[in-house]
Amino acid sequence: MNEVLRDRYGAKLGEIRQEGSRKVIYDRYGARLGYFDGKYTYDRYGRKIGEGNLLVSFLH
Repeated sequence: MNEVLRDRYGAKLGEIRQEGSRKVIYDRYGARLGYFDGKYTYDRYGRKIGEGNLLVSFLH
């Protein structure tokens, strides 16, 4: 299931895609920003960011 994230004007900010057991977030240009493995959130380099789904925090 893909979830498109939009701002209040309807412009696309990013997208969260289910890839196997992970949820992966991409920016509006398709660049991978990070992923959530079901317990922890990681950035694009594989560094642990925190516990829980923090994917939307990558969008700014």
